Amino acid sequence: MPRPRRTAVRDKWKMKKWYKVVAPPLFGNALLGTTPADDPDKLIGRVLEVTLYDLTGEFTHVHIKLYFQIERVEGDTAYTRFKGHELLRDYIKSLTRRKSSKIQGIFDVWTKDGYGLRITVITFTSFRCKTSQKKAIRKIMKEIVEKRASESTLDELIQAMIFSENENSLVREIESEARKIYSIRKVEVYKSKLLYIKTDEGIKKAVIVSPLQQRS
Repeated sequence: MPRPRRTAVRDKWKMKKWYKVVAPPLFGNALLGTTPADDPDKLIGRVLEVTLYDLTGEFTHVHIKLYFQIERVEGDTAYTRFKGHELLRDYIKSLTRRKSSKIQGIFDVWTKDGYGLRITVITFTSFRCKTSQKKAIRKIMKEIVEKRASESTLDELIQAMIFSENENSLVREIESEARKIYSIRKVEVYKSKLLYIKTDEGIKKAVIVSPLQQRS
C-alpha cells in the first residue's frame, strides 16, 4: 500500500524578513535591536524595552528601563517613539531605609508642544519626617514637575527626567527645593508614561495600532 503523500509545509521563518528597530532622534537613532515579521504592518505598535545603559554605555544608567513603540516602517527599518520609562524595582528597594520617609507623587502634566504624560516621583528623606513636612515636599514635587513640563518640549522633558545627573534635571531641582523643608537623601523620577500626543487632528491618546488591527 503506497504511503500517503505529505503536504508540503511552508517554513514560516523563511517567509519572515528581519527589520532593524531604531530609537527616536533624541537617542541618536540608536539601534535597539532587530525583529522578524512576514508583514511590516505587524510591527506597528510593538513595544521594545531596553536600558539606558544599552544606549549610552554608562554603567550608572543600568537601572533605567526605557520603552519604545514602533510607529512606522520604511524599507527594512522600523522607527519608534518614546513610550515611557521606569526604574528597576530592585533599585528602588535598595533606596528604602528604616526610620526614614518615602514620599511619592503621581502627576499628569502637559508639555508646551502638546504631549500629555503621567510622571511618578519618589523622594526619600534622611530620617522619618512629619505628615505636614511630607505634604509640603509633595507640593514642591508637584509644582516643579508641572512647571517644568509646561515650559519644555517632550524631548526636553524626557532629558530632564532620565538624565538625573545633569544640572538642570528634575531630580536636582526637586532636591534643592525639598531640602528647605527637610533633610533629603534621594529623589528619583521613578516612572513616566506617554498618555496623549498632539496631531494635525488635535489631541489623541498615545495608542499605536497596527493597520491590520484597524482593518479587522
